[in-house]
Amino acid sequence: MSAVVELTKDLINRRSVTPEDADCQKMMAERLAPLGFDVESMVFHDTTNMWARKGSEGPVFCFAGHTDVVPSGPEENWKYPPFSATEDGDLLYGRGAADMKGSLAAMLIATERFVQKHPDHKGSIAFLITSDEEGPFINGTTKVIDTLEARNEKITWCLVGEPSSTEKVGDVVKNGRRGSLTGDLTVTGVQGHVAYPHLAKNPVHLAAPALAELSTTVWDEGNEFFPPTSFQISNIHGGTGAGNVIPGHLDVCFNFRFSTEVTDQKLIARTREIFDKHQLDYDIHWTFNGQPFLTAAGDLVAATQKAIASVTGRETQLSTAGGTSDGRFIAPTGAQVVELGPVNATIHKVNECVSMSDLDQLALVYENILAELLVE
Repeated sequence: MSAVVELTKDLINRRSVTPEDADCQKMMAERLAPLGFDVESMVFHDTTNMWARKGSEGPVFCFAGHTDVVPSGPEENWKYPPFSATEDGDLLYGRGAADMKGSLAAMLIATERFVQKHPDHKGSIAFLITSDEEGPFINGTTKVIDTLEARNEKITWCLVGEPSSTEKVGDVVKNGRRGSLTGDLTVTGVQGHVAYPHLAKNPVHLAAPALAELSTTVWDEGNEFFPPTSFQISNIHGGTGAGNVIPGHLDVCFNFRFSTEVTDQKLIARTREIFDKHQLDYDIHWTFNGQPFLTAAGDLVAATQKAIASVTGRETQLSTAGGTSDGRFIAPTGAQVVELGPVNATIHKVNECVSMSDLDQLALVYENILAELLVE
């Protein structure tokens, strides 16, 4: 068994469902300390975080990731027990195999190999690990970044181990992500009997034209890195459940995934303009999930593309598609950020699995990236 696979299995076997860490970070710290890393445990409320750094000078290369996983759901639906890592051919099954315990193992093994070969490398290597990426993300990476910023400790380059690949490891690298803004809307009408509509005000009917306008509005045209901003309704509810009652309220939840061509404040202002134009009696609560970020051409992107080509022979596609990641908390500090990890086809699904040969390649890619950036 390869060292990367062995370590991945150890991590999968730990039932670290958000925000539990199940001593994953303790195990990682025990492997990093002998390499010369100073390890800090940062616990905020229910979340365990780890900041580990080897070296005191810049530039700082940081591996970022999370030990927490989403729930498995009914375990009887799995081919193998989700928290008992199981090999089947080249595949390794278990919750977190791809998202993202395989990446964590590859990071550790790559770092061990790199430090052994280059004990006097330039700059610093760091690990920023949280147990709250899959959950509310309130007490995780964002709090660690706040702590680092308060003491002016800066990350130069950050590699987030999110499963970015589509078919083969390294075929896609995320060099940015769209912003995310959620609106929880309540439209107030007047409840009444369906047979007497003149005595009621139906909030569903009142809101429908405004929602239709929002769904057809062109917010921007996107750019070479981002698709146009999208608006999607995710939940809608009105009524008492009775077929003869006009509802008094309508609740709608919607989300914007937005590019760098627009800001959250512009989206909020334009949305309010549309609701006001339709003369709705409404209340809206906004949840800001993160700004869009982009790492264009530069040292980190170049090193990542070169390392992938060297190990796999593949040409990498840069992408900003998909959901949000903790990179959104790190990029605003000025760090260059990319996401590179295993194939994402089974993440959050029953029978999550990862190719073991992909994990071995991923560790080699990570090691080559370190060499590109920290060896003169």
